[in-house]
Amino acid sequence: MSNYAFIDGNNLYLGINKLGWRLDYRKFRVYLKDKYAVQKAYYFIGYIPENERLYTSLKADGYDLVFKPVASDGKGHLKGNCDAELVLQAMIEYNNYDKGIIVSGDGDFTCLARHLQAHNKLATILAPNKDGCSSLLCKEIRSIAFMDYLENKLGRT
Repeated sequence: MSNYAFIDGNNLYLGINKLGWRLDYRKFRVYLKDKYAVQKAYYFIGYIPENERLYTSLKADGYDLVFKPVASDGKGHLKGNCDAELVLQAMIEYNNYDKGIIVSGDGDFTCLARHLQAHNKLATILAPNKDGCSSLLCKEIRSIAFMDYLENKLGRT
């Protein structure tokens, strides 16, 4: 079985941070492989040159990075929303994986999850935390798992 994960990096980072712990990305990659038979893990992230060490580390941990240029919103906040890139990559790779795992609680992915579910191509939605998960996803998608209680398994020590 060849499953692929499509990871909304910002949603994952912020969702886990909201729980008060830090994710060990190496452990998470192993978890995806062991629990969901993930062969390829796409990690979608805004590109900031100062974060090169993070990108190098994620690549070393087994993630395939997909970057989006980051822009300022004019108020000093950086924006690098990768939602469209994630959906597009999931569809480009559609014939190459048996099941997809979407790592995000963002309701913007409901249409993708619905399509994958209708074609028996969705393994699960893996949401970083239950409180931050879109009610749209929770209503429409049968298989949703939450990372709230995985700190002992996936947290940094």
